[in-house]
Amino acid sequence: MSLIHTENLTKIYGSGETAVTALDHVSIKVKEGEFVAVMGPSGCGKSTLLHLLGGLDSSSAGKVVIDGTSLAEMKDDDLTKLRRQKIGFVFQFYNLIPVLTAVENASLPITLDGVRPAEARKRAAEWLERFELGERLNNRPDQLSGGQQQRVAVARALVAEPALILADEPTGNLDTRSGDEIASLLREVTKKYGRTVIMVTHDPRIAAYADRIIFLKDGKVIDETILEKKNGKNADLLAGKMKEIGD
Repeated sequence: MSLIHTENLTKIYGSGETAVTALDHVSIKVKEGEFVAVMGPSGCGKSTLLHLLGGLDSSSAGKVVIDGTSLAEMKDDDLTKLRRQKIGFVFQFYNLIPVLTAVENASLPITLDGVRPAEARKRAAEWLERFELGERLNNRPDQLSGGQQQRVAVARALVAEPALILADEPTGNLDTRSGDEIASLLREVTKKYGRTVIMVTHDPRIAAYADRIIFLKDGKVIDETILEKKNGKNADLLAGKMKEIGD
């Protein structure tokens, strides 16, 4: 069953001669519990697609449907509620609040949603402990490594128990080892905790952790690859495909 799908999703910035088509009639389906990576050259529409899937921007045409509901038909308050409760976001630069501890950062979404602070911190601590940060609950971001900060960000994305996680270049600011740890963690989020993950990345090694790769070019889906077997050759395969489409 598809948790999220798009139908002829189109996004045009500007108008007239200066108009730029960022997405051009994109139709995709992502199943519950699937880990999908979106790849393509710079400017191909990867981040635009993610922003539209998360309701952070509105489409020019077409639609996004999450769990049977079209985002375009939702009122602003309902869309805000859906983003808070059904979608978790992970960004390249963590977006943690510097003056808050790890557990306070991770608990913030449900604290803002009305959960009592003590209960919110308890639920956040459970996710942080799952991600091997149990001894770092009271550390601020400047006391954590980049990889640890991103694990806090993933815990924050999961604390409201959303069905969908959207990750925009989540390893782009990390070294190779930390990047692999985060990609492995996102795979665990799908396989162990049953969440759906859609990740934008330019890195074939990181994309190789996914179940399926969607390739974009010039705002269009031009290819898809299912990675049925996890092995060291997948990264080379994806690097070859990126070269073919002109990364």
